[in-house]
Amino acid sequence: MLIGGIEAGGTKMVCAVGDENGVVKDRVSFPTRQPKETFEDIIGYYKNWDIKALGIGCFGPLDLDKKSATYGYITKTPKAGWENCDIVGAFKEALGVPVGFDTDVNGAVLGEVTWGAAKGMDSAIYITIGTGVGVGVYANGGLLHGLIHPEGGHMLLAKHPKDTYKGKCPFHENCVEGLASGPAIEARWGKKGIELAGRDEVWELEAYYIAQAVTNYILAYSPQKVILWGGVMHQEQLFGMVRKEVQRLLNGYVAHETITTDKIADYIVPPALGEDPGIMGAIKLGIDALT
Repeated sequence: MLIGGIEAGGTKMVCAVGDENGVVKDRVSFPTRQPKETFEDIIGYYKNWDIKALGIGCFGPLDLDKKSATYGYITKTPKAGWENCDIVGAFKEALGVPVGFDTDVNGAVLGEVTWGAAKGMDSAIYITIGTGVGVGVYANGGLLHGLIHPEGGHMLLAKHPKDTYKGKCPFHENCVEGLASGPAIEARWGKKGIELAGRDEVWELEAYYIAQAVTNYILAYSPQKVILWGGVMHQEQLFGMVRKEVQRLLNGYVAHETITTDKIADYIVPPALGEDPGIMGAIKLGIDALT
């Protein structure tokens, strides 16, 4: 049985065909242009495959309420031309198959729970720190939704006493995305993160903010696994720094050996699926859409 999966990003659309066991048979990517042209590319690709369902992990914000008249829409996005875009409806009509739909980060955590670092667990979070910050939450055996969907990338943080940078986010001066994203690093230090690899003070400050966010997520969701990724986390030294700072911030309050001992190295981790959690999660969304 073949299942389609789309990791829908603001820059590119990664499309894949896999099976119910998570084996990817083929993949392509298309630049994200205007909806009409982008959808034509994707639909043309899937017309060559006998897929039984399609899953989409998408940039947002999204309407995930199946009772809503605008379920399956990208809503108030800053991506020009994509506001109020019925992405689910477009593919349902063109391909005639069930379509699973969720945020890109919820798709990524679903991929890791199904086939990756959190396999077999009933709770996990996936945090991507790059151009923006997104948080996918898997809790009590399912993806977390609510009034809309979690926007953990905009959780408010306490600023470092010596940090004079105002913050990159246009909505909140002191949210995770505004203080710790790739663009925030560049704006604060005048260079991209990759050019600052040897500057300890850059990554100490970054770890200070990421660890604050992770600590709050642990206290709020009590995940069995914390998965960190995105361009910023390619600075591998950050993992150890974040783990140590999380232990300091929690200060023994969450009295579980997974956090209080060196086992934390297996608790706060990169994805086991490498760069593929999103596309694998999209395939799983497609599988789930069949049921």
